[in-house]
Amino acid sequence: MNFPKITFALLLAVLLSSCSMLVSQRTPPGVTVDLIPGGRYARSYHRPMTPRYITIHATENRSRGCGARAHAQMLKYGTLKGRHNAIGYVSWHFTVDDHSIYQSLPVNERGEHADYDGPGNRTSIGIEMCENRGNDRARTVDRTARLAAWLMKEHGIPLSHIVPHQHWRMIRHDDRRDLGHKNCPHFLLDRGRPGAKWRTFLAKVNAYYRAM
Repeated sequence: MNFPKITFALLLAVLLSSCSMLVSQRTPPGVTVDLIPGGRYARSYHRPMTPRYITIHATENRSRGCGARAHAQMLKYGTLKGRHNAIGYVSWHFTVDDHSIYQSLPVNERGEHADYDGPGNRTSIGIEMCENRGNDRARTVDRTARLAAWLMKEHGIPLSHIVPHQHWRMIRHDDRRDLGHKNCPHFLLDRGRPGAKWRTFLAKVNAYYRAM
C-alpha cells in the first residue's frame, strides 16, 4: 500500500514514540518522585531516551541543607541554568543523600548532566551524590550503589556501563566546550581517573545486584 509521505512520517514518529515508552517507568524502592514539570525548564520539550549507561556524579555543593530534596527543588523550578547546552538548563535523573533519593526526570527522557550533545546525555541515567555539610558520605555512596544496582537490573545495563562523569570527558575530543568537572565524582576517583576507589564502588554495586 502506498501511503502519502506525510502519513508515513507521522506513522514513523508514533512508532518511535511508542518504542521510547517501552522503557520501564517503575519507581526504585525508597525513591521520592518529584519531577520537573512536563513542558517546563529542562523538560521544555520531550526528548526520549533509551538508557544504556548510568553516570555517577558528585554535586560539589557543600552548603548546609543542600541535600537531595533541595537539589530536586532547584531542578523543579528551573534554578540551575545551562547556558551552553541544548535546552538551557542543567538536569539529571536522581539525587542521593544519606537518607533520601529524589527523582527529577523520567528515565526514558534525556538529561543535561554529562557532555552536551554527546552519548553521555543521550544514553545515560544521571545520578548526583550530595556533599552538603552534615551529610554522611559513606551512607550516600551506599544508597547510590543500591540505586545503581536496581537500575542495572531494571534496564538491562551491564556493570561496565556504570561510569563516572569523567568517562565522558575522556572520550569527547571533538568538542571544545567545557564538558564538566575534570574530577567527578572526585571522592571516587584517584587523581582524576577511575582506580581502586572506583573499583570498590563497582564491587559494591555488583554485590547489591547479585543479591537481588
